[in-house]
Amino acid sequence: MILGKASPTDMNLHPMHYKWAYDLYNQAVRNSWFPHEIPLGEDLADWKSMTDDERHAVEFLMAFFNPTELIVNRSLALGIYPYLKSPECHLYIAKQMFEEANHCVAFEYVLETFPLDRDRVYGVHLEIDSIVKKENFVNKYLIRMTEDTLDIETAEGKKDFLRNLVATNIVMEGIWFYSGFMVALSFRQRNQLRNLGSMINWVLRDESLHLKFGIQLIHTVLEENGELLTEEFADEIRNIIIEGVNLETSYNKDMFPKGILGLNADYVNQYVQYVADRRLEELGLKSHFNVTNPAKWMSTATDVFELVNFFEQQNTSYEVDAHGHKEENKKKEN
Repeated sequence: MILGKASPTDMNLHPMHYKWAYDLYNQAVRNSWFPHEIPLGEDLADWKSMTDDERHAVEFLMAFFNPTELIVNRSLALGIYPYLKSPECHLYIAKQMFEEANHCVAFEYVLETFPLDRDRVYGVHLEIDSIVKKENFVNKYLIRMTEDTLDIETAEGKKDFLRNLVATNIVMEGIWFYSGFMVALSFRQRNQLRNLGSMINWVLRDESLHLKFGIQLIHTVLEENGELLTEEFADEIRNIIIEGVNLETSYNKDMFPKGILGLNADYVNQYVQYVADRRLEELGLKSHFNVTNPAKWMSTATDVFELVNFFEQQNTSYEVDAHGHKEENKKKEN
């Protein structure tokens, strides 16, 4: 069983019981990167030519992304890791925690490079109601994960574990982050902020593995604990995801008081609904919003299982081989 209190004998990597987690760990190691490898300073000319509304969108994204990476780290360290018996999962989570820290440093690099008012960016989450509500949603589950101790041997404890995982992995990383990625990559679609776009691509590659791990973990817990497979619990999971979509919808309206880059709040929110339906389907639930993907150019990046394969084959600027050497991919980023 993947859930439970780990004993010393559970920490033997072999015989391996959850090879999927070990495979994800090895892929994550090959995907290693560091923020300052990207010459963000080359984007300053673009920044100077951007409109106030375009800069507002970048600031809004940084105000959310910067603190949430470390929030995810806390949830992993205190709300997920302690309840898993699998050493393969422990390896992957350790690598994911490094990646979340690396993303935080990456977004700090953005704040250091672009002429942004750091205090104003940090203060946005205290002033804008839609961000406050998103943080309240996250904090509700984070408190449960960091201050409460689950009785992981009981059905209710296992349900709480899954509720917390859905809120942080599926909603935060799998929907909210993807909404932000789409907006950030829209600049590169217009030939602006190309180096920031490269950084976001690398973050997106990491997040695709985080999401794949979370979805596979949810499936594994449900497969091993058939008593959790009830219509009532499925409705709970669905409602957590729908609540997350509603919060993101309000947030995007504040991000886009006016349209930019061919985007407006309605366009982005349709993409959010489309992504949410993909997450529901990946969890084995029926889609809810039943909308088309308005951002066809993001279609490969929407479905997590396609995304990982896509990046491995085409869109990775480099991987790190078993000896720690960086290898240039045959296909460079455009």
